[in-house]
Amino acid sequence: MKKEEHLVLHGLAIKKYSEADSIAGLLGLDTEHVTQVLHDGVAKGRVNEIGGRFALAPIGRIALVNDYPKHFSNLRENSKFDQAHRDFERLNITLKSLITEWQTIPVAGTVIPNTHADKAYDDRVIGKLGDMHERAEKMLTALSSELPRLGIYKRKLQEALEKAEDGVIEWVSDAKIDSYHTLWFELHEDLLCMLGRERQE
Repeated sequence: MKKEEHLVLHGLAIKKYSEADSIAGLLGLDTEHVTQVLHDGVAKGRVNEIGGRFALAPIGRIALVNDYPKHFSNLRENSKFDQAHRDFERLNITLKSLITEWQTIPVAGTVIPNTHADKAYDDRVIGKLGDMHERAEKMLTALSSELPRLGIYKRKLQEALEKAEDGVIEWVSDAKIDSYHTLWFELHEDLLCMLGRERQE
């Protein structure tokens, strides 16, 4: 698989079931060109298209995974990138804890789903998210220094955080938009795929 086709299918693997413009935005590529690569993938049986959205076909996923070592061998041997990934994994533990805190709230000695009726509680969690993001900025800069494409995550994470801090709380973790948690999850998947590692539960 050629490098450009592999990158587009990699973006599709990150986005799962998505439109071409969303994949193009993630990769920093032209939407029309990405659309053409995806349609070529459909013709080869590597990509499925349903109602204008695309998803990897089983044969496409196999080809993608088999070619990761070829396209990302240099990155896998890059000590600076490896250290940035290690820093990401440490912060990932903090983020998972914060998302649990965001989704639940302690009441009368028990923990219940957070209805987000308590603004003061939500503001405290968003404040902690902001503190964590400050610690993440060095790591995000290091990742994009070694692979400029990843700079999109740094920009979008900052934008999602600012929107949450402005009171639009969906930008913390709503899965239907590029919320902070959605973007962080995608960055994690991006890193794991390129480095050939498994997600630690």
